[in-house]
Amino acid sequence: MYRSIKTRQTKFVNNKAFVGRAIIGAVDISKDTLMVYVRAPSGEEIKPFKVSNNYEGLMLFWTNLKLYQKRYCSEKIIIGYESTSEYGQPLKNFMMDKTVKLVQVNPMHTKRVKELTDNSPASTDKKDPEVIADIIQLGHYLSVITPTGPAAELRSLSHTRDNQMRERTRLLNRLEVLVFKVFPEFVQIIKDLSSKTAGYLLKQYPRPEDIRQISLEQLVREVKGVSRGQIKEEKLRRLKAAAEVSLGAKEGRAGVLLEISQILSRLEQLEGFIRDVERKMKEELFRIPYAKKLLSIKGVGVIILGGIIGEVGDFRDYRKQSEVVKLAGLNIYEVSSGRYLGRRHISRRGRWLLKKLLYFASLNVVRQGGIMHQYYQELLNRGKPKVMSLIIIARKLLRTMFAMVRDGTEYQKRNNSNLEKVKVPA
Repeated sequence: MYRSIKTRQTKFVNNKAFVGRAIIGAVDISKDTLMVYVRAPSGEEIKPFKVSNNYEGLMLFWTNLKLYQKRYCSEKIIIGYESTSEYGQPLKNFMMDKTVKLVQVNPMHTKRVKELTDNSPASTDKKDPEVIADIIQLGHYLSVITPTGPAAELRSLSHTRDNQMRERTRLLNRLEVLVFKVFPEFVQIIKDLSSKTAGYLLKQYPRPEDIRQISLEQLVREVKGVSRGQIKEEKLRRLKAAAEVSLGAKEGRAGVLLEISQILSRLEQLEGFIRDVERKMKEELFRIPYAKKLLSIKGVGVIILGGIIGEVGDFRDYRKQSEVVKLAGLNIYEVSSGRYLGRRHISRRGRWLLKKLLYFASLNVVRQGGIMHQYYQELLNRGKPKVMSLIIIARKLLRTMFAMVRDGTEYQKRNNSNLEKVKVPA
């Protein structure tokens, strides 16, 4: 049943984003509810109304859309929402098998257009979906490319791994603070608390007096097996000497020692879980036909590539390189006016994990002997800062991956150029 309809005078005409007559369904998403709004090409609209963020609510929204489409003989439906949290997943899943164009708008655009709507920055449940519809009608939106199959699994696994890696970092930072309380010299000599040697020593000998009570010979013998000879006797000798004169806390250590033990156990479990996730990522990655070709890029390993494909989806779904670059937020822009020529910057508005993975990949390929080490050095010699040079490398890597998938080639080194590039057909 239709809700009250009013005429909204819109000034958006001849918009290139629309092919034919389209109904716009704009959605402001929250955890439990959706504020939805429907607009016809003529400007007529259904006043914003609220539905539940579940099947029943989305079916009501869909029914209204179809009735409105029939009433105005519209050729297509466009549904848009802000690129926010996972609360939009039910909407995406519901619309997956429907004949609609699903799009996203940037929250920064929504914030700015709000002030144009009624000359006020006010944000309300009813105003927000109307603003989203305005942005869609202007054509400033991104199509939603939802990964399927192995790419969808890789996105989930990659995010899971990233969350666990951040938790690991948090635990290691906390562990360093606690160890410093009872044995400050330990963290000054054994700097990497994530190593097996550090874990073994903290589990067996967390206090300075524990180290004092064991002979140097026995300590060397035990650690040699754990570290596989990586820890030299000199370092253990220094640790033993530091334990003799340690300035760590002598009292009130019971809670600290218990927490150290708990963190070590959690880190051990976390390491095992991360290995399981990485093993599953490898399995899913090799289900993708072009994965082996992309792995021919020396420095781009299974985990980084799996995460990149998880964020991008299928490279074959994109028409040109610029679309993938924009998705990563590595597209270039400048602000110029009159005689003033602004500096060029990257937008930084893409998928954050994709940018992170590409940055790590760029660090790998610019190392001594890496496939883009020479190119990186040339950028530095031309006066480019290190971070900017790495961003240029990240852009180059992503564009190279797109070209390799498009043309079905492996990574090769050009011998007739001082720059290392992908060799693709003309």
